Amino acid sequence: MTPRIALVVDDDEVFRQRLSRALADRGWVAHPCQDGAEAMRLAAEQSPDLAVVDLRLAGPMTGLDIVREMRMAAPGACILMLTGYGSIATALIATKLGADHYLNKPADADQVVAAYERVRMGVEPGGGESHEKEVPSLARVEWEHIQRVLADCDGNISQAAKLLGLHRRSLQRKLLKYPPRT
Repeated sequence: MTPRIALVVDDDEVFRQRLSRALADRGWVAHPCQDGAEAMRLAAEQSPDLAVVDLRLAGPMTGLDIVREMRMAAPGACILMLTGYGSIATALIATKLGADHYLNKPADADQVVAAYERVRMGVEPGGGESHEKEVPSLARVEWEHIQRVLADCDGNISQAAKLLGLHRRSLQRKLLKYPPRT
């Protein structure tokens, strides 16, 4: 049996390496890519079965740009958009550009492989359930909003706290918590 090839495109080196190792432990040949240029070069050389692409990347190409180009360069690949800044609007844009599925961070290798298998079997994402039933919890929406504002402030906690109407220490306490799963 030919090993399946995966590209993991994420600018977070720790996450990228960890997910690549976890996929390799599950029998995949996983190639970590730190940016769009590297991902597109490997896609042309390797003809991947799976591409896991982060939405927000440092550099000139966003995850949405990569999805669009990856769909043209590797039409048979399963493309999963992975992000900590999930929203329904972004998921729709990613799907229109060619993404097969959309996962929120934190996602592990088991969730990635399960999404790949569902796409390959033609099962609707979420185990056949309708997307309208997938409503994030209020805690998850709050966490995502905080992350977006913090990213827009280039990581400046004082500025983000001011924009959010929070005391800086309160924002720091919220940032220490792990993100809600749903």
